[in-house]
Parts: sequence; structure tokens; C-alpha cells
Amino acid sequence: MIDAPPLAGAAAASSAAASTKLRVDDLHLSYGDNAILKGVSMQLAQGEVVSLLGPSGSGKTTLLRAVAGLELPHRGTIRIEDRAVFDPGAKLEVPAEKRNLGLVFQSYALWPHKTVFDNVAYGLKLRKVTSAETRQRVDSALGNLGLGHLGGRFPHQLSGGQQQRVAIARALVYNPPVILMDEPLSNLDAKLREEARAWLRELILKMRLSALVVTHDQNEAMAMSDRILLLNNGVIEQQGTPQELYGKPDTLFVADFMGSNNRIEGKVVERRGSAALLAGDGWQLWGEARGGAGDAAKATGMVRLERVRLAAGEGENTLKLPLVTSMFLGDRWEHLFHRQDLRLRAYGPVALAPGDQWLEIPADGLWIF
Repeated sequence: MIDAPPLAGAAAASSAAASTKLRVDDLHLSYGDNAILKGVSMQLAQGEVVSLLGPSGSGKTTLLRAVAGLELPHRGTIRIEDRAVFDPGAKLEVPAEKRNLGLVFQSYALWPHKTVFDNVAYGLKLRKVTSAETRQRVDSALGNLGLGHLGGRFPHQLSGGQQQRVAIARALVYNPPVILMDEPLSNLDAKLREEARAWLRELILKMRLSALVVTHDQNEAMAMSDRILLLNNGVIEQQGTPQELYGKPDTLFVADFMGSNNRIEGKVVERRGSAALLAGDGWQLWGEARGGAGDAAKATGMVRLERVRLAAGEGENTLKLPLVTSMFLGDRWEHLFHRQDLRLRAYGPVALAPGDQWLEIPADGLWIF
């Protein structure tokens, strides 16, 4: 049965810590001379959702496909629960259909000539589950996903969001230990994606799913995930909770990839412990030194747009820049300021008059790499 009751917070955390559903160790995979995965290791606990995030070509989809058995690594191991499914040292490679994983593809891959019920039941029929149990499991899966009244329809009679739910129901119906999702929301329009990620997160919590999700959308990853693995050029650049990756980036790549940012190039001209003074042509700003920024070295400052504040006048860590343009975003304005080597964006509640403006950048919001 897939309609398990939710666990309370402490109990759920204890249960998740006690059971590893997926373990990948030192995975390497290449296409010819092109190395795609360069020693990736990760774990997925029971009831945990981990997102694989990164730019195109970073290896996130290849990692998911390797776990699914759709790509063949040449080094490393993969374990699902207590069973090894890939171990070249032991000459072990369990085929995809015997790994018992739930798969949700970007295209949903629904059979157009089969009804919703038959699409969801397909995997159970391949496993020779009895008709009575198949009916019970499919009805339960469709009911959990709000599709109980649509079992007799065909995919072309459904909306994009409904097709997505059918694909998820098909992946969940035989109680897999891990569900793999490859860009599960990418086919939906922007507004429906926001609604779907909230609905999907609610479903994950309700059913205690253990899920590995590939996405290129950082907002989607942060909203749905317990942990994020940020991949860059075949390695994990940083992993942690959404709050850790957003608020405590270890490298310039992580700081730049997460969030909407201002990038400020300059030189470090003074150090006071962990604080560093970044300077350029006619300006200087204090910030937090990260990633080995050294005295007199070329350095890059990163500050989130939401941390830049419009100031009433000159003060600590302020800049005076001319306004170039303002863009209305509905709930706020985005302002662009530009002078010589400085180009900054900031959010504000109202439109600004043309001319110079004072901007404040808090020292704890400016990371210097």
C-alpha cells in the first residue's frame, strides 16, 4: 500500500537517519575520452528528497541515469537499500528493470492508447500481480493523487498537470524504495509549476517518499528538497540543505549559481580577521573573505540582490551610483545602476527618479572570493 501515514518531525528524522535507501560511492563515467562523472559519492535516506542541481553538462542527469541502470559507469559502486546493483569489482550489473526503482521522465512517457488506469497498472502487470491486487493498488495510487475520477480517460484528454500526476502514480504504484525524477515539472507553464512543486512537496511528506530529483531550477530544488547536491563539471561542488547552499556558499561557483546576484570585481586591500576590504576605481566595500581571498589579490565580491538596500545618504559600506533603468516585477521593482566598472541591481518597493542613488551593501552580505 502506498498511502502510509506521515511521521512526526522527530520520528521522521530518526527513521530517515536509520535507513539508507540509496548509496553511491566514487562513481566515474565517461563517454570515450569525455569524463562526465569524476568520483561522485552520495546517500539518500528513507523519507528524504535530494535534488541534483547544476548547469547543463554538469553530470546531474547522467548520475540519475546511472542509478537507474540506463548508463554504465566504469568505476564505483551503487547500492539500493542493502543490495548492490552495480559493482564492477564483483562483476555485478543489475539491469534497470530489476532495480525496482520508480521512474518519472521529463516527457512523462505515457502510453497514448492506454487509459489512465492501464498506464498506472502497466508495471504491476509486468510483475504478474493479480488482477484484484492491481485494481486495489491502482485505485489507491490514483486516489492519493486526486485522479480517482480519471481512470477511464486517455492521456490526450488530460491537462499537463494531470499527465504529470499519472506519471508519478505509475512510478509509485509498486512501492519502490526510491523514486527517480528527471525534470518532473519542466513541461508545465510557470504558474502551474509553482503550484505543482508545492503539491509535490506535500505528496512527498505525506507518503514519506525517498526521491532523487534532477532539476535545473534552483527555486524548484530549494522548495522540494531536504538536501541539494550542486554538481559542476562532473563533481559535487557543494552539498547541504537549501539554506546552507543559499546562505553559506563554499565557493564562488556556488555563490554565483544560487540566487540572483551582483558580481563585483576588485582587489583586496586590507584584511581584519575574516573581514576583507574590496576596492576598485573610487570605491571600497567591506565584506566576508571566503575561498582564499588574499591581500592585494584580484578578488570577486558576490552579493544577493535582496541584500542591496536603497539608502537615504552616505554611510557605512555605501556607494553612489546613477540609476540606469527600473523594471516593474509586480510585487516589487528591480533597479539597475551602472558606473564605469560597477554594475549593480537592487530591489525596491517603488519606482525611483532618474539620477544618482545611494546604495548600502551590508558587510555580512558581501562574500569575497
